[in-house]
Amino acid sequence: MLDIKFIRENKDIVASGAKKKHIKVDLDRLIELDDKRKELQKKFDDTRAAQHAASQKIAKASTEERAKLISEMGKVKDDLKIAEEGLAEVMKEWRLLMLHVPNVPDVSVPEGESDADNQEVKTWGDIPKFKFEPKSASELLLLNDMADLERGAKVAGFRGYFLKNDGVRLVWALERFVQDRFMNRDDFQPMIVPSLVRKEPFIGTGYLPQSEEDLYKTQDGDYLAGTAEVATMGYYMNEIVDKKDLPIKFFAFSPCFRREAGSHGKDEKGIFRVHEFVKYEQVVLCEAAHEESVKHHEELTANSEALLQELKLPYHVVLNCGGDIGLGQVKKYDIEAWMPSEKKYRETHSSSYFHDFQTRRLNIRYRDGETVRFAHSLNNTALALPRILCHIVENYQQADGTIVVPEVLREYMGKDAIKTPTR
Repeated sequence: MLDIKFIRENKDIVASGAKKKHIKVDLDRLIELDDKRKELQKKFDDTRAAQHAASQKIAKASTEERAKLISEMGKVKDDLKIAEEGLAEVMKEWRLLMLHVPNVPDVSVPEGESDADNQEVKTWGDIPKFKFEPKSASELLLLNDMADLERGAKVAGFRGYFLKNDGVRLVWALERFVQDRFMNRDDFQPMIVPSLVRKEPFIGTGYLPQSEEDLYKTQDGDYLAGTAEVATMGYYMNEIVDKKDLPIKFFAFSPCFRREAGSHGKDEKGIFRVHEFVKYEQVVLCEAAHEESVKHHEELTANSEALLQELKLPYHVVLNCGGDIGLGQVKKYDIEAWMPSEKKYRETHSSSYFHDFQTRRLNIRYRDGETVRFAHSLNNTALALPRILCHIVENYQQADGTIVVPEVLREYMGKDAIKTPTR
């Protein structure tokens, strides 16, 4: 959420940012409502002050005067009720509009409407060249008895899946691999966070109200998170931390759930796009300085690149265009690893910073001497599973369907290769 004072003083900048993100928001209506909010708030405060003064006067009045003053007090109470109701009505629309005002993207964010307009900023690794037509991840997983998609759909419906045998061993190996890389570091605090989360953290992180259609909702009005970011950011909600404790870095894990609304027709088969998965997430709270956000953004991105480099998966980094970043993001990188069967890169990680957009909504602050400021927030995937299996099995496949196990995973897998079972 942006500060209303900032919006009023920089209306053209905010409008330009919204246009760049292809988000429609009525700033004129918001400012009109804000004027009315201020007017009604003053009227409410003045009426309440008059009520307080009348109460004190009644307490000191004689018996004869008291009856008259009490009668006059009734009129003041009526005026206060009218002012309160009017303010509440305006605040309802004002708050809703405020939640729809997007953050201003960084000047380096390119123009564009979709991921097709993202700009490649880096490539790493050599794209594998096969002397055979590479199989898809789905074919390889089934061929090697690593997954059962048909029974997955039978049990869990569309996008349901079972992982089995070396599919499970590979997931567990990847989990131990990423855990070892982060949990042996002093700067990241490991956490297992809830995936069943109240509404407030979803509003605070910007997933509500805009992305409600992609969330699973319980009968009690709670939601299932599609990323550990939501609960992790809620950890310090409505709290003040000390500046000396910043930056605060989390290595957070949670089961994740996404309806994938609007994605019908995309990745209908396989485990690349599923409703239920697990995710390790990097989340950072830092000082309210643009330079700090930029520094941590590059660091988080480098952390994820290091994992892909150890796995020896060729990838590129793209700078997301205005139409492909969310409501709260100032800047975002996507890291995409090569998929041989599709002859293109597919996303593995998403790295973003928000300035104080999320922390203002969540009321996360830090004390800097006598001053209290809203912190800045950032997040980036560490590893999402089982998606990364698709990149691994495709890049490491052999002509006979055998899959070579990446060197860094062999100590966890206990084998060098996954071989097609003999029927």
